[in-house]
Amino acid sequence: MSKLIVVQGATASGKTDLAIQLALALKTEIISADSRQFYKELSIGTAKPSHSELAQVKHHLVDCSSIHEEISAARFAKLAEPILNELLVNNGFAVLVGGSGMFVDALIHGLDEIPVNSEIRNQLSLIYRQSGLEPLLKELEELDPNYLKQIDQKNPMRIIRALEAIRESGRKLSDLHKNSRKKRDFEVLRFVINWPRDILYNRINKRVDYMIELGLINEVVSLKNFRDLNALNTVGYKEIFDFLDDEYSKEKAIELIKQHTRNYAKRQLTWLRRYDDVLYLNPLEEKSVLEQAIANI
Repeated sequence: MSKLIVVQGATASGKTDLAIQLALALKTEIISADSRQFYKELSIGTAKPSHSELAQVKHHLVDCSSIHEEISAARFAKLAEPILNELLVNNGFAVLVGGSGMFVDALIHGLDEIPVNSEIRNQLSLIYRQSGLEPLLKELEELDPNYLKQIDQKNPMRIIRALEAIRESGRKLSDLHKNSRKKRDFEVLRFVINWPRDILYNRINKRVDYMIELGLINEVVSLKNFRDLNALNTVGYKEIFDFLDDEYSKEKAIELIKQHTRNYAKRQLTWLRRYDDVLYLNPLEEKSVLEQAIANI
């Protein structure tokens, strides 16, 4: 049976490097499931693979869209599925890499049909811009408290999409999710590089410092006119926008990026607990994480 090799886990854990090594070893290609690396305009703040890394192995869906054309989990699955099928037929293996659990699940298991309405979404987005998340959270708590408990309550995109579906359908989103899974004719092997938390957080802090050195602030400045787009409502960009608005100092903005990235990593690790098939790789063992992964494959 052909195999989909999934490299998942926390930001700054080394997913990109391991995915490249696995793709080279298995003579196949990589599909990116990072919800921010799809966008051509975002590079430094998304820790997008470097030109040299992209040259080593073909990466599908990196730089595949513009920030003006948002890619949802459903659209990602639609784009990625034919690529995945072709790789599995031709190579027997495909490597899927990314920290966006919902996007990974969308490709592997499929998604339920959720109603959309751009007019409602725009109304909700306006409420968020004018009043923040609080009124949206309050509405979702009234309409679907069970779903509210399941999701990241600091993610405005998730909150807005949930309310959009509920307002459009008149039903709870938790009822709309039928948890139907597509039958797949390939095996999934899910790997996570399992750093001790203190080391992971140190890696995150160093990565943020490196992003600043690379020119993250200039990248954000170049995107300031588009700050209301959902693609830019994300860690690493929001904090710099606030710095540019003189809400706090550059040093404070950098510290907040580190803090919010650590918080995001914690949520990513929490998401992984829902799986019962995770193969954890220990980067502190004598055997490299690549050797550990290959042994399982």
